Amino acid sequence: MFDDVARRYDLMNDLMTFGQVRFWRKAVLAAIAPQPGERILDLAAGTGTSSEPLARAGAIAFPTDLSLGMLTEGHHRYPDLRFVAGDALALPFADDSFDAVTISYGLRNVHDTRAGLAELLRVTRPGGRILVCEFSTPTWTPFRVAYRWYMHHVMPRFRVVSSNAPAYDYLVESILAWPDQRSLAELMTEVGWRDVQWKNLTGGIVAMHRGWVK
Repeated sequence: MFDDVARRYDLMNDLMTFGQVRFWRKAVLAAIAPQPGERILDLAAGTGTSSEPLARAGAIAFPTDLSLGMLTEGHHRYPDLRFVAGDALALPFADDSFDAVTISYGLRNVHDTRAGLAELLRVTRPGGRILVCEFSTPTWTPFRVAYRWYMHHVMPRFRVVSSNAPAYDYLVESILAWPDQRSLAELMTEVGWRDVQWKNLTGGIVAMHRGWVK
């Protein structure tokens, strides 16, 4: 499915979020706070748009994705990045490989969320950190109602400019079915991440969850 939308993926994200995705990327980068020489896994990296700033900051970024179409498009755009084909449930990395791991808008696409979080924990060294950025639940009731109306009535209109219309039907369904902020934090803690906390962006449309390895 994601192979078919690779070429227009970043453009569609801009259109559907009215450019908010750029603000969210900057917030994620600041929260990760990449340091020169750090090894950072960027899972579900798609075309590498989120990985390139990590590398620019001096970190050693590993953009990893299951979609070969996304990786091919990403390699074309950012030939200097280390793109890796990998399944979130069986990452091709050794234990304790990374100083930080991050996944943006991809965790809800992992078939087993708990197992995916555990696999990210496995490859993170002691003292390392995780940053999950995912669509979430708006906290103000009137805004939440308006947001759901937008998802049901406006988002489907983007199908006409998509290279794979069913993919965007799935997008709406997966976002609305995703757990709220507290539920995800509790799941991360159950898996073994410590001191889990979250920060809402754009009223809770998106939430960043952070955790650490003790």
